Amino acid sequence: MTTLAPTATPFEAALDQGAISALLVGLARRVALWERRARTRRALAHLDARALRDLGLDPIAAQAEAARPFWKG
Repeated sequence: MTTLAPTATPFEAALDQGAISALLVGLARRVALWERRARTRRALAHLDARALRDLGLDPIAAQAEAARPFWKG
């Protein structure tokens, strides 16, 4: 009688340690990017017209950028 060895599904095979590490690193980078966007957009929303002019931004464009969700690049 022949016994068959269990084989991993393609999904299980893809989730080896290297793939899991890469997934976690990618997730951490994405969260860091979102945090940076949220922080800079909050700061942009609090700048006055003089500070915006110093940066070369008009208030309407700055307001539009500050209102964007952090997950949108």
